[in-house]
This record gives sequence, C-alpha cells and structure tokens, in this order.
Amino acid sequence: MVWKPALDEVVKKMLGTVDLSKRQLFDIGEQSRSEFDALNDELREIKKKVAATIEASDKMEIRARIARNRLAQMSRTFKEYSDKDVQNAYEKANALQVELAVVRQEEKQLRERRDYIERRLVLLQEQIGKAETLIHQVSVVYNFLDGDLKDVGELVANAKEKQRFSLKIIEAQEEERKKVAREIHDGPAQMLANVMLRSELVERVYNDKGIEPALEEIRDVRYLIQDSLAEVRRIIYDLRPMALDDLGLVPALRKYLQTVEERTGMTIYFRELSTALRLPPHVEIALFRLIQEAVQNTSKHAEADMVRVNLEVRNDFVTALIKDNGKGFETEKSKENSFGIVGMKERVLALNGEMRVQSEPGKGTTVIIKIPLE
Repeated sequence: MVWKPALDEVVKKMLGTVDLSKRQLFDIGEQSRSEFDALNDELREIKKKVAATIEASDKMEIRARIARNRLAQMSRTFKEYSDKDVQNAYEKANALQVELAVVRQEEKQLRERRDYIERRLVLLQEQIGKAETLIHQVSVVYNFLDGDLKDVGELVANAKEKQRFSLKIIEAQEEERKKVAREIHDGPAQMLANVMLRSELVERVYNDKGIEPALEEIRDVRYLIQDSLAEVRRIIYDLRPMALDDLGLVPALRKYLQTVEERTGMTIYFRELSTALRLPPHVEIALFRLIQEAVQNTSKHAEADMVRVNLEVRNDFVTALIKDNGKGFETEKSKENSFGIVGMKERVLALNGEMRVQSEPGKGTTVIIKIPLE
C-alpha cells in the first residue's frame, strides 16, 4: 500500500521520541532515588545529632542552673567571698548561659533541617512514584507502536466493524421499539378497547334482558381482562424477566427455555451445575441475554429440533454451553446477519470473558462462554 512506507516512517519517529522520553524519565527517577537515599542517610544522622544535642542541652541546663544558684547565694552573703570568687562565679554562670544558648540554637537548626528533609523525602517519594508510573505508561505506548503494522490494520478493521455494529445496535433498538409498540397496539390496546365496549354493553344487556345475561357478559369481560394481563406480562417478560431479579439466573433461564420450547417445538435440555444461589447482578443479566441470543439464533437460523444448554458455576468463573443439532455454518465466512454473534462477543469482552463459536455445515453449532467471577 502507498501509505505503508509513510506510516513506517511516522511510527519510527514516534518510537524514537517515546524511547528518548522513557530514558529521560528513567534518569529523573534515578536522580530522585539517589537524592532520596542521600537525604535518608542524612536524616538518620541528624536524628542522632538532635538526640545528642537534646541530651547535652538538658545537662548544660542543669549546670547553668547550679551556677546561677551559686551566684545568687554569693550575692546574698557577699561579704563572705572575695571579689575574685564572685568574679569567677559570675564568669562561669555567664559562660554556661552562652554555651547553653549556642547548643539550643544548634538544636533548633538541626530540627529545622530534619523537618525540611522529611518534607523533601515525601515529595521525592511522590516524584519517584510518578516517574515509575510514567515509565510504565511510556513502555506500554512503545510496545504498542513497536508491534506489527498489521495490528494497526486490524485495529482499523475492528474500529470499522464496531462502527457498523453500533449502527446495527441503533437500528435494532428502533426495530425493537416498533415491535413493542406494535405488540401493545395489536394486543393489550385492542383488548382493552374491546373491554371498554363490552363494559358499556353490560349495562344495556342488564336493562334489556336482566341480571343473568348481564352476569354472563361480565364473565366474558373478566376473561378479556385476564388475557390482556397475560399479554402485558409476556411483553414485560420479553423486555426483562422479573424472575431474574427476584429468583436469580437459573429459575429465569428455566422458565425462558420452557417458553421457547413451547413456542418453537424444539426440544431444549437444560443442565445446571452450581453451588452458588446467586451471581453478581451484572453477570446474571449478561449470561441471560447471551443464552437468550444464542437460543434465538438457533430458532431463527439453525433449523434445529434439539438444543442443549449447560450452565456451570465454579468459584472463580462461570461457563455456559449452548449446542444445537442444526445445519451449522462456516465460521470463517462473514455473514450479513452475524451482528448477533458480534454483539455477544462485545458483551463477553466487557466482562473480561471468552467466547468461542464452533460450527461446520451439517454438524450443528456450539457456543462456549466463559466469564470470570471477580
């Protein structure tokens, strides 16, 4: 392709820039780590000096206090001491006071240096952590850029596929809305309109024919209401089965598969191996929709008369297997109606799971889904 050499050159320059940035970040991290180690050593020494200075200051404070007390005593009995004795006592007390002030000033400076180093160590620790994170991120970018260029093509193809898939989702949503609106209009809405007419007829029958015919009309109205309620419940169940929220995945699946079996005439075998009463809600709804989609694909396209659905839950993952005896298909060939499978794969990938489709013409189809339980 014409664009490939240009793309190679762009990727090469980007790799060089990313590699240079990675080395610069590594140097920053090493410098910060060296400074951190040096300051850490200095901090240990300063803590020792602070402790020694505090001890010296306490001892000197005692000596200075004794000297001051001695000088005060000599002042009270001044005549008992010579001028030389008084002068020596004064000089000693003054010298100890000066020395104590020097020691305390040194202690203050050491404490300030200690506090500064501790603050600096915190900042350096954060800087080292940021540098390591950036190095990791840059390494990811470098490895991505350094991959085979066919991966880029695959990514572009996947992006186009996802775009087509998104458009299909929008179309499917609109089609589903039309279907629900049509079902409500043709089902419950028509039944309720009929109920309204029949309820008006009850009063007329009562006035014309008496209580018994009117009661018969009321019974007919009750049957119409029951049928309307059943139809509304069916529509609600198709949108989201309440049994899934109330009872969990297994009872909801069992009821759904029984309904499909009655509606399509297919024989469906459901086997469940599990010790868990409930799974996380997002896993339950995902598995229900995945199995629902697989079974619907079978009933629409596979021309099968038998389906097996196995569900196995272990401590760290759950596996679903849907296998039919239908006509199968060639998995390598793209099909216009393959967006159902694409949607299933997207849902499985969103849960960090795996999905495999095994099929051959004339040998049925098997869908295997494995989702981790975190």
